[in-house]
Amino acid sequence: MTSVPLKRFYKELPVWIVEDHHDVVCHIYRAIASKHLPLENIKMVHLDSHPDLLIPVNMSADTVFDKEKLFSELSIENWIIPMVYAGHVSYVAWLHPYWAQQIREGEHRMAVGRDSSTTTIRLTSTDNYFLSDGLYVSEDQLENSKLLRLDVVKVNPVKASHGSASEKKSEEDTERWFVKRARTEDDKGGQASCSESLSRCTDTLHPAESSSGTNLGDDDDDDDGEDDGSTSYVVKRISAFLSETEPYILDIDLDFFTCKNPFKELYTQEEFTILQELYNFQGPGPDADKEELDACVDRRVHQLEDLEAAFADLLEDDGEETVTRWARNPGMASLTQLVSSLRSRNLCPDYEMVHQAGLTCDSVELPHHISTDEEIDRLVSAVQLFLKALPKPTLVTMSRSSLDEYCPVEQVDSVQTRVLAVLESLYGPLDLHKDFENNSTETRVP
Repeated sequence: MTSVPLKRFYKELPVWIVEDHHDVVCHIYRAIASKHLPLENIKMVHLDSHPDLLIPVNMSADTVFDKEKLFSELSIENWIIPMVYAGHVSYVAWLHPYWAQQIREGEHRMAVGRDSSTTTIRLTSTDNYFLSDGLYVSEDQLENSKLLRLDVVKVNPVKASHGSASEKKSEEDTERWFVKRARTEDDKGGQASCSESLSRCTDTLHPAESSSGTNLGDDDDDDDGEDDGSTSYVVKRISAFLSETEPYILDIDLDFFTCKNPFKELYTQEEFTILQELYNFQGPGPDADKEELDACVDRRVHQLEDLEAAFADLLEDDGEETVTRWARNPGMASLTQLVSSLRSRNLCPDYEMVHQAGLTCDSVELPHHISTDEEIDRLVSAVQLFLKALPKPTLVTMSRSSLDEYCPVEQVDSVQTRVLAVLESLYGPLDLHKDFENNSTETRVP
């Protein structure tokens, strides 16, 4: 009697293209169910102008075990961490363009688990990206913890003068780092077991081994050397965690190549300034202890709850009495000026959308960099160079992010075509699924 193989292989590399990024989750789950991806400890290389590493704030942790309910509660910014808590994903490399700086560069380790006091998913990272959303809890508050290893890696576009000679050298550099990793770094680069003591799961940052000291994205950045963001640097960082035989997901958001902050077109600069004041996040000190971190998160949670309640009230009644009552709250005096400005342009402002815009104005603004065609080509070339030196992925997921305008709608088709051409040149014929063209519910796992 023949046993069922533990791993299966696709004849052609499947590429699933969705519109909203969280819709890739159902395709990842399908690959797990069909045994093309393992049930646990999946690795993901995630190219995006946004980390997408937030958590549905009020979602019960147990929701991850009901896939249909989970799919209905995910959004574009919070679809990865629930898969970590479910045990499926344990390593994420966030590859970001130079204009996206939401999380500190380097390696982070954190525990992701069920908060014993709220039954929601929380984590132990003390990076401001997580603190500003009130997602941090101390390790002793977590149940059913999983270890997440997060690598934040900058990717610079290749130089404008990138010719055949320098391209050949860059390929040699990236391949050399892959061979070196296989020879000397395999043991220490492997995924740590999730049964490790959670005392090792506290968030840490390992600074890059070399730093260019130049302006991010500057044409003078040497993409043939080992400077931060160069193709050889990217391969050195990522190949330490990927082996030739280990399955992994290559996930690409097309806004990695050209990115828009859609809120910039909805609100004036004055309104943005007020939102930044209202939603300003005061982080802890550099050597904060547990008590200071807990107090920081507690303050932030109450601040966001008050702002959410205020804008919910304004949605029902934005009269002078309501505005004045909320403006008396500490730190909310400028609400009067904001409402006045909004109403001068629209008699019925969408206050729910205003709140969503405010949530992006904490410590770092949403990235906004509309690339020229030349810049897109240079980033595509950089991606092609480092992917050539990495193992072939098991599954490719791709998000257009154009209907919400994070990837400019006038550029998305061209970017998609160029990225698919790179994938086909590297991996041969693709099993292409343009899921974004399908408006039915067929994307859901049966």
